[in-house]
Amino acid sequence: MNYFWMALAGLGSGALGAMGMGGGGILIIFLTLCAGLDQRTSQGINLLLFVPCAAAAVLSYIPKKLIRWKTAIPFALLGLIGAAAGTYLSGVIETSLLRKGFALLMAAAGVFQIFGKEKKESTLQQNQIDHRHTP
Repeated sequence: MNYFWMALAGLGSGALGAMGMGGGGILIIFLTLCAGLDQRTSQGINLLLFVPCAAAAVLSYIPKKLIRWKTAIPFALLGLIGAAAGTYLSGVIETSLLRKGFALLMAAAGVFQIFGKEKKESTLQQNQIDHRHTP
């Protein structure tokens, strides 16, 4: 395995993950297609990478007051339940079906990014200002 491409995939995944854009898409694709790992192993490595990246991102968002805790906490708790369910399901679902499901999810995300409605920049900026002034 070429260490240059491995480093590039790791850096890209970390950067996208820290921005909340799902760097796992890059890492899982790289690990399954280029490194030859199976889908479950790739997902496990991706999750291991996600923990420090998420922690670093959260620590940088806190001083900027970009986290709405009343919204984030329930999502985090429900996310933990979803993670437990997903871990169980990934162990019982056939690997080929996991790969196809992941591919469909990535394709759907791409379609939504290309054709989805975009919020106007002024609306986004106003929402950010409003959120900074609410605890």
